[in-house]
Formats: sequence, C-alpha cells, structure tokens
Amino acid sequence: MIRVLLAEDQALVRGALSALLNLESDIEVLGSVPDGEAAWREVQRLKPDVLVTDIEMPGITGLELAQRIHRHELPVKCVIVTTFARPGFLRRALDAGVSGYLLKDAPAENLAEALRIVHRGGRSIDPQLALEAWSEADPLNDRERQVLRLAGEGQSASDIATQLNLSHGTVRNYLSEAIGKLGAANRIEAYRLARQKGWL
Repeated sequence: MIRVLLAEDQALVRGALSALLNLESDIEVLGSVPDGEAAWREVQRLKPDVLVTDIEMPGITGLELAQRIHRHELPVKCVIVTTFARPGFLRRALDAGVSGYLLKDAPAENLAEALRIVHRGGRSIDPQLALEAWSEADPLNDRERQVLRLAGEGQSASDIATQLNLSHGTVRNYLSEAIGKLGAANRIEAYRLARQKGWL
C-alpha cells in the first residue's frame, strides 16, 4: 500500500485529488492539508511514503517543503503537481530532491502511475518539461531569490532586512546582484523576469 499525504491550497483540487487516488486499490490517502506548514507537521506525524504537493501555497511553498524534507533526510518521497510548466521550477524541484513533477493538465491516470514509479524508487517527470529544464540555468542563489521575491511582493529593503535578519546594505547588495544577473532595469523587472522563468 502506498501511503500518501496531499498538500494543496485549493480545496476543490485537494478534494478531487483525494477522491481520485482513493479509487486506486494500492493507494491510501492518509490526509490532506491546505498549506506548507501544515504539510510539514503532518509529514512528521503521519510518516507517509509520498507527499503530493503543489508549488504555490500559503506559508512555505512546495519547493521549500521538499527542501526541508530532503535536508532532514526524512524517508518521504515528494511529487509536485502544479500548473507551472516552467523549466526553472523543475530544475529547483530536482535540486530539492523531488522524485516526481507533473502538470495539473496531465491525464488523471498519470498521477497514480507516477506515485507507483516514485514509490518503487524511480522518477516521474513531465517529459517535455524535462527537455526544456536544461536549456537555461538559474543564475540566482538562494538568498538573492529570497530577497527578490520579497521585494517583488512590495516590501522595502528595510522590511526585508528586518525579516531576514540582514543589514539594509546587504539586502541592497543582494537586490543589485539579482538585477545585474537578470539584466533587468530595476527590481520589479527582475522579479517579473525571474517569475516568468520559474526561478522564484
């Protein structure tokens, strides 16, 4: 039996995924949660075989969740199911130790099959996206990405400095580096570009 935990912030999608997977004789949905923090708590409590998670969720994202599971060396495999067909997201997901990456518009039976492959120790990645993922490398480091994301959400350099325990000058340096690496005119353009590529 493949024991699965679902993390998806849209209630309708979460319910549909749960109903779909429960139709499979070899898959048991242990629970479903609406955000990354709840998923992290339930992963530790329920100890599922596989976590199926979206990328964009309140609190911590699906990618940050996968990184945390990887960092703590928990025996939980991660499968991302998302609308984001962006190579940058896939590259970051693979770097975070994710075993599966599927798009929400894929046929429903693909998910159950992907879970079986991942549970057996394999990988299940959308093939078209896998090809594109290696076409362009992500130039940002984790800190630049974090600072740029907060700036793009409208936070000032001072707010970001406080939130991340950095000096105001350090935040400005990270922003300047990110803008330079992306060849953007300003932080807003850099944020937009990085989002388009899937690097944020």
